[in-house]
Amino acid sequence: MRTRRLLIADDDPDIVEVLGDRLISQGYQVSTAKDGVEALKAIEQDAPDVVLLDLQMPKMGGLEVLKRIGEDGREVTVVVITAVGTIERAVEAMKHGAYDFITKPFNPEQITLTVAKALEREGLRKTNRYLRSEVDVKQIDLIGGAPVMTQVIAMARRAAASRTTVLILGESGTGKEVLARGLHTWSDRAAAPFIAVNCVALTEELLESELFGHEKGSFTGAVTQKAGKFEIADGGTIFLDEIAEIKPQLQAKLLRVLQEHRFERVGGNASIQVDIRIIAATNRDLEDEIRRGTFREDLYYRLNVITIRMPPLRDRLDDIPALASFFLKKYVEETKRGVKSVSTNALSALSRYEWPGNVRELENTIERAVVLGASDEILLDDLPSHIVEAARPGEEGGDDARFHAEVRRFKAEIIRDAIRQAGGHHRKAAGLLGLNPTYLSRLIRNLGVKD
Repeated sequence: MRTRRLLIADDDPDIVEVLGDRLISQGYQVSTAKDGVEALKAIEQDAPDVVLLDLQMPKMGGLEVLKRIGEDGREVTVVVITAVGTIERAVEAMKHGAYDFITKPFNPEQITLTVAKALEREGLRKTNRYLRSEVDVKQIDLIGGAPVMTQVIAMARRAAASRTTVLILGESGTGKEVLARGLHTWSDRAAAPFIAVNCVALTEELLESELFGHEKGSFTGAVTQKAGKFEIADGGTIFLDEIAEIKPQLQAKLLRVLQEHRFERVGGNASIQVDIRIIAATNRDLEDEIRRGTFREDLYYRLNVITIRMPPLRDRLDDIPALASFFLKKYVEETKRGVKSVSTNALSALSRYEWPGNVRELENTIERAVVLGASDEILLDDLPSHIVEAARPGEEGGDDARFHAEVRRFKAEIIRDAIRQAGGHHRKAAGLLGLNPTYLSRLIRNLGVKD
């Protein structure tokens, strides 16, 4: 965890020395300002965790500094310094956003206790900010007894003990984010935030603001200062999903964070230092992206310290009964339906299907069956027709489920490639494939293709 930063703003050098020496001896990083103007500049540039602010200073007093902090939309915990005879001014300062106050002459124990409480309050503020940003908090659902999955979990647990960057590779729907959450939970950062960012869900401009935050007025709509995901994740873990989608210009900023653990908000000049672990994931071949010139080689080597491959579901079919049972319980609880089990025939069909959409497709299948089923167990008829068809024996009695599943997987990959070439536009992708757009949409649904 990084050293907590404190700012002492006071024009009395003796007070600054006494406070500074005591706080430095307690392991804090201390900076100083001799007037209100310097204090505001230091708050912007250094982003201190707590500010000890004298109310009586030249150029700009403490009350004016507090008002400016509020007007700028900054979030900082302030403890004001006041003389014994001016307590009413400290009360006024608290009305303007100050957290607490200490009086001159100082009681050493009071300083220690007040700063500790202020830091605790700042920690709670960051936690609340993190919780507001994480609407979809997921539990760790790493289920798997298949040998290939057992190896993945064992490797992840070993990697979790370090602070090294981890790159997770695998097809869409294999559970890369779930594994990332596991890495965080098994690490010594478990009590700190885990922040997941889907890099493909935002435009380049919005993604930059989402990751690094922005200053008030830095662009149209930036009405207040906003902390980015890197800042919110301080002390914890940030998961960058689909990292291959980040544009080269933003990759350069990300490389600096990996190297220096420092960055600037959009529209700002202050360098912000953070203590974070980065976990990245992609379903693409990054070495191929490097050859194409769409991904920086130096960033790849910074990310590719520990690489873990999430296996596709077709390589761990033995895990389907356990996964199906888990998802059944989950959606029965959500929907309040009376489904108790998966029938033998249905489970057999699920276990013989090749799952081009991986674990996510299995989850969607179980959810659909729970919602639409009319029995107290999931029956074969409750499953999508393409899963049932793929599980049926061939005309001569042989089991051709694997053949049909491979054909479906090949079709899905061709469609995914066309969509990528078309920049995500399905109509353009249909033109590349020589298909009617309506027919392509039907294929996308039936094959479970994810863009």
